[in-house]
Amino acid sequence: MNIHPEVSAALEAGRPVVALESTIISHGLPRPRNLQAARDFEAILRERDVVPATIAVVDGEPHVGLDEAALERIALDDSVVKVSVRDLPVAMATRASGATTVAATAFLAAKAGIRVFSTGGLGGVHRGASDTFDESADLTMLAQTPITVVSAGVKSILDIPATLERLETLSVTVVGYGTDRFPSFWLTESGETVDWAVPDAETVAAVMASNDLLARASAVLVANPLPYEKQLDPQVHQDALRQALAEAERDGITGKDVSPYLLARIVELTSGSSLEVNLDIAANNIRVGAAIAIAWSARDR
Repeated sequence: MNIHPEVSAALEAGRPVVALESTIISHGLPRPRNLQAARDFEAILRERDVVPATIAVVDGEPHVGLDEAALERIALDDSVVKVSVRDLPVAMATRASGATTVAATAFLAAKAGIRVFSTGGLGGVHRGASDTFDESADLTMLAQTPITVVSAGVKSILDIPATLERLETLSVTVVGYGTDRFPSFWLTESGETVDWAVPDAETVAAVMASNDLLARASAVLVANPLPYEKQLDPQVHQDALRQALAEAERDGITGKDVSPYLLARIVELTSGSSLEVNLDIAANNIRVGAAIAIAWSARDR
């Protein structure tokens, strides 16, 4: 594993570091805006004196922290594939280049010793999973990875109540950041609640310390909703989601193709407004991740 010297030095010195996924760069945003967004995400951290660690696989080698050339390659190279944890051995053996999913990013970040990871929205239990057994690897990876993940809940295209039930079964600690309402990515509220709300980053750091004290190997999931004024219009969201789901069923979209199809179609149906909200979500979670990493670093010293 290639750990960028800046990231390695920060970890050795106990300075705050936040991991960032790369699938949002390669597969989640249009070019060339994706490259600028990747730079902007890292800049949010640097402005707070937090070291960014964008994670990807480059020519078969997992990288924790990317230089400018690698960042450009992940953003602009058509051959870059999406890599989850199960894909890592094959990508390494075949010297492929890949953008890491939430699960793969969490896995590699934890291997490197990074304790905080900011993403957009988690994967989860898919609609109709009782028939298809379609469930994201994000959930099982959280159950066995000691990292704190900041997320705007799970994507609203998923079965959110079932996802929360699954997280409970897997004993993943879930806290709401300043709220007991569980968000659903583009929307501030999903209609579901969480058992625990935490008021600030320092409390999250205390939860992390307690998790360590108990020698638990699972993650802490920090559900961080967008402010109401920045969420996607709920009616626009409902209409777009309903149409996208109907079209996916009509076109026979199944398995791993469902999520990218729905996400892309919703961007089209909302005339790009959902994409703008997506960027706000990522930035909001990165800011909170920075605050948690700073609080953890101060506590660790």
